[in-house]
Amino acid sequence: MTLEIGKPAPSFTLPNQDGKEVSSEDLKGKHVVLYFYPKDMTPGCTTEACDFRDNHESFKELDAVIVGVSPDPADSHQKFINKHDLPFLLLADEQHELAEAYGVWKLKKNFGKEYMGIERSTFIIDKEGNLQKEYRKVKVEGHVEEALQFIRENLS
Repeated sequence: MTLEIGKPAPSFTLPNQDGKEVSSEDLKGKHVVLYFYPKDMTPGCTTEACDFRDNHESFKELDAVIVGVSPDPADSHQKFINKHDLPFLLLADEQHELAEAYGVWKLKKNFGKEYMGIERSTFIIDKEGNLQKEYRKVKVEGHVEEALQFIRENLS
C-alpha cells in the first residue's frame, strides 16, 4: 500500500499499554499524531516521548491525540509510561503489521550489524482519517514542535 497525502491512512487495531484494543476508528473526530519509534526506554525514544509529553496540552488544545507505536509488548509500554509519566497511548505492534503498512519497518545497520526495525517516523492524520503529513527518518530534536506547528497552521 502506498501512502498518499489527502487519502485515507491505513487503519489499525492494536493493543495499548493496558492490553486493551485500540482502533483507528476509535480516534476519528480528532487529529491523530501517530508516531513510530524503535524501542521503549532507549535514549532517543525517551527524549521524543518526553517532548510529546511536555507538549501534550498544546496538542490537546488543537483537538489532536498523540499515539506512539513500537514493536514492544504492552507491559513494556506500561513501564515506559509509568517511568516517564506519559499521558498518551502507546500501541504494541509486536508483529510490525502497522509499521509495514506505513512503510517504516526497514533494514537498519548499527555497528556493522544489519537487522529489521522501526525507522523513526510521524504521521499526522486529520479528523476524517486522512493522511495530512508524513515525517520520515525523524531527528528527535525540534520534531515535536514541528508537528505541533503543522497542525496549528494547517488543521486547526
